[in-house]
Amino acid sequence: MQTIYWILIFLGTFFFMEFMAWFTHKYIMHGFLWSLHKDHHHKDHGSWWERNDLFFVFYALVSIGCFLLWEYKDVWFTLPIGLGILAYGIAYFTVHDIFIHQRFKIFRNADNWYAKGIRRAHKIHHKHLGKGDGENFGMLIVPFKYFKK
Repeated sequence: MQTIYWILIFLGTFFFMEFMAWFTHKYIMHGFLWSLHKDHHHKDHGSWWERNDLFFVFYALVSIGCFLLWEYKDVWFTLPIGLGILAYGIAYFTVHDIFIHQRFKIFRNADNWYAKGIRRAHKIHHKHLGKGDGENFGMLIVPFKYFKK
């Protein structure tokens, strides 16, 4: 019986992280921590690293904290939570940093309806250079209108 709970917690965490990414992006990155996110919209630096990457580090630390609770305090449900956060982080990094922003030059020729819709929505998001008036703050789930031709 615990296996089904483990799977449900893992999947629930993964999908909840899309909401967390949207919320963090809209209200924190484009809000009071715009100073950390701004360099992602304004490429005014020559570094591969962006201050914006600190948000990724934050969620990695939350995931690691879950693993530590599982390992040292025997809190079983923190393992699927930590793995769900980790899996979402891998998906986010793959889609956002590798596929969309081409930090690594792979997945350049993805040409299916989902890939086109995600790219289109993210391009619209980056049209707004300031912290206000933005749209499309999610990553893996974006409005259906961006999937139409």
